Amino acid sequence: MSMLVLEDVRAGYGRTEVIHGVSLEVPDDGVVAVMGHNGAGKTTLLRAAIGLVKTNSGKIVFDGEDISSLRPSGRVRRGIAYVPQGQQSFPQLTTAENLQVVADGRKRGKELIDEMLDLFPALKDLLTRRAGLLSGGQRQQLAIARALITEPKMLILDEPTEGIQPSVVAEIEQTITSLTERGGLGVLLVEQHIGFALGAAERYYVLESGRVTSSGTGGAGAEQKVREAMTI
Repeated sequence: MSMLVLEDVRAGYGRTEVIHGVSLEVPDDGVVAVMGHNGAGKTTLLRAAIGLVKTNSGKIVFDGEDISSLRPSGRVRRGIAYVPQGQQSFPQLTTAENLQVVADGRKRGKELIDEMLDLFPALKDLLTRRAGLLSGGQRQQLAIARALITEPKMLILDEPTEGIQPSVVAEIEQTITSLTERGGLGVLLVEQHIGFALGAAERYYVLESGRVTSSGTGGAGAEQKVREAMTI
């Protein structure tokens, strides 16, 4: 079953259209990767999905409901979590406080924090450290953990491996894979790191100048196809 469906979506900023009729689907228990060069429109596509960029036309359907006109807060309440590019956190707060801010008011708040520390064990020794003093990889794990505390049905990740050491990239890939294998979570991933993207994703889309120029399933031969599509 598809958890998120974009149908012929057009979106941009003011009079400048960046996304030109993009359609894609994300299952309720798998990973879909969107790849392309800088300026291809990948981040704009994600921002349109979460509602930070208004769609000019087309439809965005989440869990069977047309959410095209909903504000970002309404989409979050329905179960979409967005981790933007740049390992964002509250830098003056500790790791523990960053997690607690999201957990506050949730019935399973403490339990959810414990689950995140099991998913990202590197954070356990960093609970009293300010987030602004963490490495890029540590901040990215914290950002993903914060998003997952909201118990989303769909996790949207923008360039989660950017500027991160290979060992942490492998940890993040393993975590994403384990989460989707449990069921109940779909992941839409924008990624420049082709090996990571195809290692995690069941299906991929290549974006060029705001249009899908290639798509397919992961597995043998997929990396060569993606590289060819990105050199055209």
